Amino acid sequence: MPETLYLSTAQVARVLGVSVTTVKRWVDDGILPARKTAGGHRKLLRADVLRLSRDGQFPDLNWGPLTATSEGEVDPAALRDQLLPALRAGNEDTVRSLIRTAYFAGLPMGELADRVLAPCLTQIGHDWTAGRLDILHEHRGTQQVAAALYELKGMLDSQTRTDRPRAVGGAPEADHYFLPSLLAQLVLLDAGWEAVNLGANTPMVSFREALTQLRPRLLWVSVSHLQTPDQFLAGYQEMAAEAQRHGVALAAGGRGLTAELRTAMSYTTYGDGLTHLAAFAHSLCPLPRRP
Repeated sequence: MPETLYLSTAQVARVLGVSVTTVKRWVDDGILPARKTAGGHRKLLRADVLRLSRDGQFPDLNWGPLTATSEGEVDPAALRDQLLPALRAGNEDTVRSLIRTAYFAGLPMGELADRVLAPCLTQIGHDWTAGRLDILHEHRGTQQVAAALYELKGMLDSQTRTDRPRAVGGAPEADHYFLPSLLAQLVLLDAGWEAVNLGANTPMVSFREALTQLRPRLLWVSVSHLQTPDQFLAGYQEMAAEAQRHGVALAAGGRGLTAELRTAMSYTTYGDGLTHLAAFAHSLCPLPRRP
């Protein structure tokens, strides 16, 4: 059992500012899932404790002893001011540290995506367009952000809950932007879902196959670029009709969807950002009760 993913009841008590007895009672009541080691000791998944710390009222909350987080709320504007030069300089250690620290300090994944990562990467793209940076800098920055996100994914994807609802999604054919769908996956993992990312450049027929084989409760489609909008719309509408037959909620979003195209599309919810996807996921399946 990887020690980096799991905490003891004593560690959880220190983080949440409560007694060990209280933590054990929450485990017994099903508020905090736990696993037992071979020696009979309880271990709690760090992701579950983090989620509980965000949803509950803990005046003495302190992740400091276990993570390199700063105290207090994270300021997205200040974080952007730190992350952007690190991305321009290609400082992978700083990029990873800033993203990880912000998440552990309590910044929800949707806000991290919408208010920090998207603006920074957009600015890097503008700098390349204006000739201030080379395309190598844009590609390098994207890969460094992705590496930090995959590190967080490894933690979030190892939750102990066996009754998690499943979501499936990706980007359509000819859309090679992989980061938006990866962020959608992490937002849903952060919301307590099992999230299967089909990735970029996925044909609509594969989305339909996923409805049958994976039987999700939610299907997301992230569209950053469309080569042939009419062809996309035809395949999308067939997929949307099948999702409706299966009783699957359909979430669409992305800068590649124009207002005109949206009026012709069927969906359960449309998101201008990933905070909208997080809110919709919570409405479909609320997290376990708070202490």
